[in-house]
Amino acid sequence: MDIIIKDFSAEYVNPVAEIEKICFAHPWSEKSLAEELENDISHFFVACAGTDEATVSGYIGMQAIVDGAYITNVAVLPQYRRHGIGDMLLKKAIACAKALNLDFITLEVRPSNTAAVSLYERNGFITVGRRKSFYRSPVEDGLIMTLQFNENE
Repeated sequence: MDIIIKDFSAEYVNPVAEIEKICFAHPWSEKSLAEELENDISHFFVACAGTDEATVSGYIGMQAIVDGAYITNVAVLPQYRRHGIGDMLLKKAIACAKALNLDFITLEVRPSNTAAVSLYERNGFITVGRRKSFYRSPVEDGLIMTLQFNENE
């Protein structure tokens, strides 16, 4: 499967909103996603699949705030999971954070999402805390996972 990671642009708002509806109990709206295009701290990327790279199979959103980056969402359509797309998107966000000379990148994840926790751990993230009842539908804590960048890299 050919996958290309591209910068998020207006043409991807609708497909990403559809991914949100499929993957999350409380999806971001098209309006909220479109607003990220105008947000100077936001860095979003999409994974396009297929021979013509026309199908948006997943995306990642990140915001650069002061000296760190915060991953807002990572989502891959169910039929495209287990093909390395989440890993490619995460690596793109990490590379972006490093290019911005940030010190770390952080996120929250459901402890029950073992595939995501494993993905983050494979990419060097460690659990640094827990937010009680962070998620709704169903209610679940959020693990706070952070990747600290080495100044000598």
